[in-house]
Amino acid sequence: MPSCLRQLGDTPGPVPLEAAVDLRSYLATVPDPRARRGIRHPWTALLTASAAAVLAGAASITAIGEWVADAPQRVLALLGFHPDPLTGRIRPPHATTIRLVLAAADGDALDRAIGDFLQERKAPPPGRKAIAVDGKTLRGSRTAGRTATALIAAMTHDGQVLTQRQIAGKSNEIPAFAPLLDDLDLTGAVITADALHTQHDHATYLHERGTHYLAVVKKNHPGLHQKVRRLPWRDVRLDHYERARAHHREEIRRLKSAVFAHLDYPHARQALQVVRRRRDLGTGKLTTERIYLVTNLPPGAATGSELAAWIRGHWLIENQLHHVRDRTFREDASKIRTRHLPHVMAGLRNLAIGVHRQDGHTNIAAALRRTGRDHQRPLTALGLT
Repeated sequence: MPSCLRQLGDTPGPVPLEAAVDLRSYLATVPDPRARRGIRHPWTALLTASAAAVLAGAASITAIGEWVADAPQRVLALLGFHPDPLTGRIRPPHATTIRLVLAAADGDALDRAIGDFLQERKAPPPGRKAIAVDGKTLRGSRTAGRTATALIAAMTHDGQVLTQRQIAGKSNEIPAFAPLLDDLDLTGAVITADALHTQHDHATYLHERGTHYLAVVKKNHPGLHQKVRRLPWRDVRLDHYERARAHHREEIRRLKSAVFAHLDYPHARQALQVVRRRRDLGTGKLTTERIYLVTNLPPGAATGSELAAWIRGHWLIENQLHHVRDRTFREDASKIRTRHLPHVMAGLRNLAIGVHRQDGHTNIAAALRRTGRDHQRPLTALGLT
């Protein structure tokens, strides 16, 4: 045999790690609400098959059903489906069965299982953990008689969704903030959020949990905003300077921090000013933006570059999670509305995005296409061996 052919034939495919984390053991914690009578397919197998299909690019229940129907017998066996005792073959579940199962699943329990799996699958990077909190409305779930499903998620700044929670129909993100974080280990972490969550109760809650916050101050807190804005920033030394060029524009970012003991915000130790100057390389238009924040980090606990990275990193939850779900999975165009389906499908998309990012993929659309070309690839990524 020619050496080149022998080398091609000997090239191994994706090989799971010896200590691969198995998603099935985490999905087994999601309660099965079905009555015992008439059950044909295992609950965990149905959830695992749905997760594998979304990891391969399935963006709808119909697409999940088609992926499962096309799966070889060995793949169905690894997913946890049982063979028919008469024929010895595994009959894949119908798309309607998958729809009913996902509509009945507890979305919050599924999100906890997914978060635990992702955390166990890859160790967090060294240093202080930074967690972004932000909400998203699933616009396609809106009907004439009810509001659209809204979710709030917590994601590490390296792209790993830790947990997600559905917001009550006539409520907003603010009351869901503390319940979202209740089950997470926040000791020593830094929480970032937009100005909506600059609330005294949130600051007190985070302090009691032994964590730190970076709270954006805008005119929804007029007194605090005026006090921070009128600090003598011209006399404060520069803590961080960064210059970058991308997306047909040049940007300069400057960060200053000031110790201020009398801020009208619980446990606040420092005030921050971020100045962003952007110049459009095509038109030459120059824009300047000033952002103010407060934090309970004591002076010297973080460098200027760390503070700047956390402030900028917060927006990754928009770019690396919500934007990908909208543009790649076309989430806002999805008309899924039944019971828990919008929440559950969002959780499965979080799982797919998290796994692909942990595996080093920056282009999620390309990762989905690659995974979809081989039924074994999503199983290997999910530790199903």
